[in-house]
Amino acid sequence: MTTIGIIGAGHIGSQLARAFTRLGDEVVIANSRGPETLAGLIDELGPTARAATADEAAATGEVVVVTVPLSAYREVPVEPLEGKIVLDTNNYYWERDGHIPALDSGEATTSGLLQEHLAGAKVVKAFNHIMAAEITTAGTPAGTPGRRALGTASDFPEAISYVTDLYDRLGFDTVSAGPLSESWRLERDRPAYVTRQDAAQLRDNLAAAFRVRPEDAA
Repeated sequence: MTTIGIIGAGHIGSQLARAFTRLGDEVVIANSRGPETLAGLIDELGPTARAATADEAAATGEVVVVTVPLSAYREVPVEPLEGKIVLDTNNYYWERDGHIPALDSGEATTSGLLQEHLAGAKVVKAFNHIMAAEITTAGTPAGTPGRRALGTASDFPEAISYVTDLYDRLGFDTVSAGPLSESWRLERDRPAYVTRQDAAQLRDNLAAAFRVRPEDAA
């Protein structure tokens, strides 16, 4: 059993909490409004989940998920995540987050920004290119023909290994895009984004990805 901290209780965070508790892991989940606002979700999840502050979720989690709007990534606690694997689900929605020139120009990646903020953590891209509801509904047993694949990327092999095992437990194959510098291949508007694909198709979509979105290059 692993204790997983989740910072962010929106669609992805809440669905991951459901997925993790079903796997038998413990969940400590936080949002920006306070633990008391998560009472309904905790009642649903049962005794292996509890609500907390972001600092508590970061400190308690053996592994921690960051699933907040990208504009809020600098608010993620730094010290409690030192040395820990941190799953980054974030995507760049400039309509919500405001324009970030380094992302618009292809000079940075969303996960790279989080890794810079959490310099002592082991950031790994995960769950960013699947619809939230499909996390608990689209998985199938290993070896199923056409099994859906999800991507990841990290500068830390142990983080890639953790996500690969986690994806498999949830019913997905894994394709690594490589280091965080290549994680843009999984980001919003690229061919791999929220597309139902098996491992071979995902590899093709990663290879076909464009660094700068066409509208940003115009």
